[in-house]
Amino acid sequence: MRSRFWLTMLGGGFALRAFAADALPTPPKDDLPTVVVTATRSAQDAYEVPASIDAVDVEADSDTLGVNPSEYLGTVPGVLARDRQNYAQDEQISIRGFGARSTFGVRGVRLYVDGIPATMPDGQGQVSHFNLDSAARIEVLRGPFSALYGNSSGGVIQLFTADGSAPPQFDFGLAGASYGTWRASANARGASGGFDYNLDLTHFQTDGYRDHSRAERESGNAKLGWKIGTGGKLTVLLNSVALPGAQDPLGLTRAQFENDPRGVAAVAEQFDTRKSVHQTQGGAIYEQDLGGGHAVRLLGYAGRREVEQYLSVPKSAQGNPLHSGGVVDLGSGYGGTDARWTWRDELAGRPLELAAGLAWDRQRQHRRGYENFVGDALGVRGALRRNEIDTVRDFDQYAQASWRFAEAWTLNLGLRHSQVKFDSADRYVTATNPDDSGKADYGATTPVAGLLWRASEAVHVYAAYGKGFETPTFNELGYRADGRAGLAFDLTPSRTRNGELGLKLRPGAGLEANLAVFRADTRDELAVASAAGGRTTYQNIGKARRDGVEFSLDWRFAERWRLQFAWTRLDATFRSPFATCVGTPCTPTPVAAGTHIPGIPKQNAHLALGWGVERGWRAAFDADAVAAVPVNDLGSDRAPGYAVAGVDLGYGFDLSSGQWRTFLRVDNLFDRRYAGSVIVNDANGRYFEPAPGRTAMLGVRWTWSR
Repeated sequence: MRSRFWLTMLGGGFALRAFAADALPTPPKDDLPTVVVTATRSAQDAYEVPASIDAVDVEADSDTLGVNPSEYLGTVPGVLARDRQNYAQDEQISIRGFGARSTFGVRGVRLYVDGIPATMPDGQGQVSHFNLDSAARIEVLRGPFSALYGNSSGGVIQLFTADGSAPPQFDFGLAGASYGTWRASANARGASGGFDYNLDLTHFQTDGYRDHSRAERESGNAKLGWKIGTGGKLTVLLNSVALPGAQDPLGLTRAQFENDPRGVAAVAEQFDTRKSVHQTQGGAIYEQDLGGGHAVRLLGYAGRREVEQYLSVPKSAQGNPLHSGGVVDLGSGYGGTDARWTWRDELAGRPLELAAGLAWDRQRQHRRGYENFVGDALGVRGALRRNEIDTVRDFDQYAQASWRFAEAWTLNLGLRHSQVKFDSADRYVTATNPDDSGKADYGATTPVAGLLWRASEAVHVYAAYGKGFETPTFNELGYRADGRAGLAFDLTPSRTRNGELGLKLRPGAGLEANLAVFRADTRDELAVASAAGGRTTYQNIGKARRDGVEFSLDWRFAERWRLQFAWTRLDATFRSPFATCVGTPCTPTPVAAGTHIPGIPKQNAHLALGWGVERGWRAAFDADAVAAVPVNDLGSDRAPGYAVAGVDLGYGFDLSSGQWRTFLRVDNLFDRRYAGSVIVNDANGRYFEPAPGRTAMLGVRWTWSR
């Protein structure tokens, strides 16, 4: 018996009704189950996991530019991934409202590539080195179980590089788009005996939609695997990225945005705001089956990241002897290990799986700040204003258990203890700038529990609850709110109680739907205390709440047709009053309880409809709708909501020289003007980052197999 699903909109929400029917079209074959590992650290069908987790198939979606994770994450509810059209600041990614306040990089969400953290121990992360051309899938974990990854786990995003396979395969791709944008890539994959490989080089460059937004990026990625003895495997991972001189157009005020969305603030060109990044890292994973259900996994990694950034801080602000200047020179060495043991057996005659491990990570930053002027010349490196060694390390212990204690029931339990230590050694001490050295230790124990009930083969119901925590990063510790010298080690971690109820449905071949209702209550939420003169300070406030509903649908309703839909309703508010000041003069202004947390829309939705086959014609239509977004804690302004659509048309064919795949894509089909992202609490009121108007992209990919 198959089921038909009706989706009915009721008063701004959605209700899902299921009833028996025989008219559901039958796809040509059953889909393979979506296997994920991020939630439980072992390969499991996502349908059997009491958590909100999705896997996005990156390999299957090649009709994209393939540069930003946001190109692939639209089908995942609860996730807001925004291409800022500003490669000096990386993408904005938030999950269920966590991470929305970040003005650069990714905060509040843990990032991984093949198990190697892309989030540093203090909670700050980047996705600039995500090599999507060599990737197999992206897993997104939301809700309580993300706390099992430690500090700053409002959610987890993990990219997995594809394994090499036989016969050897070589891919070359080229895509060009509006505004001088293009990408070229070369990929080689293969396997022979006990060895496999996946090697990739990608070049990307753009003139940018806006003035002063030119960027280029070189990315290299290698994954090498060797089978060793009986049940052993060694995987070596190498990655590098270079982003030289990416221009930063900054945000726009509302008046600037409405008058000329392609323009820039004058100070961006005056100071030639820009950023250069060079990062290289390597890692190794050894996995060994010990027999008797026992297995071990050992991971080690190390890397270095160099950042040079020129900001638009005015000369007058740098007259403050405690100011760190307008040029950031940051060299970071980092590394870590993770050792894990797993055991599969039975308890009371029912399947049991245990996992336990230790994780240690360390980052050492040499942070220097310089004036961004010499005499009347702006945008050049001037006198030294900051010189310090910042070290952060964590040491975590974790354990997870999954027990199917009855045919229809599975219990998942987890516990993680985290210790995060900060140490800052000041090397810039003068008569007017005292020693800012300091230390801080933060710790937390985060338990998680989940229960899954198999009501039938077509319906699974689950509940999950857990606790999480988020320390301030070195960026938030950088200045004290009282204006005195030293780092803000008086800040404390925010702590969250996180619960959800969910429904997973697989009523027939080719049809899957998920519904989740969640709430996350946070105390000691980190919020802006002041933002003026190129300095932002932070404070802990009493309480905040994020609650909402997620729904997703994936329906292969005919041999060549697929419909995907994702919808999120999220109500994120400060539950305690506090005072903040943004801009000059910086006058404390009260923020009332119930004010919406900035950077978070109340609703957003994504729809994708595709038709076609791998070899032959294919076409797709997609649409995104996002509600208005508050841009500051005061709620005094907001970016208007918008709805945009895109289409693409492609054709795949075989020649004696290999397989060819071509596509033409048009985004923002109706040429809407809108802010694709916002800079939360910008001190100058430059909140708005415009998205491009109508754009076109043409691409081709050639694959040759021996």
